[in-house]
Amino acid sequence: MSDSPILNSSRIIKEEYKDVVEKTADAILSSFDDKSAFSGINPYVLRKQICDLGLIDEKGLGFEKTLEITKKEIMPHLLRTWSTSYMPHLHSPATLESIAAELIIATFNNSMDSWDQSPAATEVEVSVIKNLAGLFGYDENADGCFTSGGSQSNFSAITAIRDAFLKKNFKQDVKKHGLIPDFNKLRLYTSEISHFSMEKSCHMLGLGYDAVVKLPVDEKCRIDNEKFEKIVKDDIESGLIPFCAVATIGTTDFGSIDDVVKMRKICDKYSMYLHADAAYGSGLVLSHKYSEKIKDLNLCDSITVDFHKMFLLPISCSAILVKDGSMLDCFELHADYLNREEDEEDGYINLVGKSMQTTRRFDALKVFMAFKSRGFEGFSKIIDTAVENASYFYSKLKDDKAFQAPVEPEISSVVFRLDTSDTNNKKVRRSLLEKGTVIGQTVMNGKVMLKFTLLNPNLTHDQIDALIDLIKKESEMV
Repeated sequence: MSDSPILNSSRIIKEEYKDVVEKTADAILSSFDDKSAFSGINPYVLRKQICDLGLIDEKGLGFEKTLEITKKEIMPHLLRTWSTSYMPHLHSPATLESIAAELIIATFNNSMDSWDQSPAATEVEVSVIKNLAGLFGYDENADGCFTSGGSQSNFSAITAIRDAFLKKNFKQDVKKHGLIPDFNKLRLYTSEISHFSMEKSCHMLGLGYDAVVKLPVDEKCRIDNEKFEKIVKDDIESGLIPFCAVATIGTTDFGSIDDVVKMRKICDKYSMYLHADAAYGSGLVLSHKYSEKIKDLNLCDSITVDFHKMFLLPISCSAILVKDGSMLDCFELHADYLNREEDEEDGYINLVGKSMQTTRRFDALKVFMAFKSRGFEGFSKIIDTAVENASYFYSKLKDDKAFQAPVEPEISSVVFRLDTSDTNNKKVRRSLLEKGTVIGQTVMNGKVMLKFTLLNPNLTHDQIDALIDLIKKESEMV
């Protein structure tokens, strides 16, 4: 490797860049030789192995020696998300074109805060956001921004909603003057099985965990809207201030989809905003068969979309969409060195004014390249396969006395358990992990449950049958 550490226009450096990329690809592809999702290495052994590598010496080893160490000591023990034996979380494999997009993003290293740091990248993100808003049923007044993930998208939405609510109902400009004296009476309503980012968001906004009211769910793990309305009425009578409800469009464990139509009516009746945490279920928008499940998302004031779940893009890649673009004004603050007002008057878009972040990656390119590459038809096939694999798996469990499967899946997650003890279910999951098959574990009604999150379109029904047999066999052995 030459002394120059960065890409430039010289032929020698261009050839070296190509060589680095090719050698890295070869190292990745030769670092594994089976279909398992994980090497099964003991965590204490792995920890010592990594610790013994150290970090920095006086003289560097050079790229090739470092790559060889990485290939030998680290890569074999990385989680192989593309394996059909990996299914514990909303953590997808990545499509090849989106991996190529990551290479472009890293090479050009544009930052999305100001136009002069990301000219074409800025215009791509603006265009992608506009098209996404239309895809989810918003009109030309909508806007949005890419974020690091669902937690940040939810936090951004709740921040924008809180500020808009207080400005509308209390004439309070939170950005300038802070919260109202009775801020501790503000309440956000969400499913009892919603994502923990609701509590995190309210904590970081100074409202505290107590501001989050967890709503009971029905037998399909969706918000019980009759109880939701009664709780809101009781809270108002108690002097509390409902400001927001969150519909979960695909809960983390069960994939359940809250009824947006009914929630919208309740929110309108009590002057609340409605946010959709569709980090998981947003992928259904590209399904020819199942998009009807989320056809009413445009009733929500904001939507969280994660592309590193059902859309199969590399981490991290998420977006927040808002029906009224002015809601993002809460993040705008002019800095002379960054987003000068005179530049914006002349058509230079500085996206820092829409985001919590300053420096930000060009993640919109992954969406652009993946959507253009595969089209609606290609994505529909991927998403339909995931939904139908979950349906098939559930049907097999229902007919097998060795299992309990309490909730029929709405998307691609199936929660189940062996009809044995909690201890046995835990041991089965751990035993499978040590043998390279990674499945999930959660709790429902106080009982340990196992979980398949089926995002991989390469998974076949025959493989699902084999996994069922494998779980039974492990149950007898542990």
